[in-house]
Amino acid sequence: MSDLLWSDPEENIDGFNQSPRGAGYIFGQDVSKKFNEINNLKYICRAHQLVMNGFNWSHSKNVCTLFSAPNYCYRCGNQAGIMEVDEYLECVIQTFDPSLVKGDPNISKRVPDYFL
Repeated sequence: MSDLLWSDPEENIDGFNQSPRGAGYIFGQDVSKKFNEINNLKYICRAHQLVMNGFNWSHSKNVCTLFSAPNYCYRCGNQAGIMEVDEYLECVIQTFDPSLVKGDPNISKRVPDYFL
């Protein structure tokens, strides 16, 4: 179960490799393409990985990562994303910024060092 949660798509590899996160794996486009073909899927929609714009398509649109926690840990400055999928499997992704709270510091949009 841990591998399903912590494994991430990676653009410049084939197959599976150890993840720099220390848990799970990174996997290449060949893996996601084959998985989608075998399971008759259009794409994989996944989460649990910070993406600054709220969503990120990878592997030639075989994988979409959504991150729905805006300004993660109150310091990442990231947007959040949600996906709506219709009956034809067409999707629309909406992004939103965190709510501004009076007195909160202005958070810049940058990837924090602890996620690199």
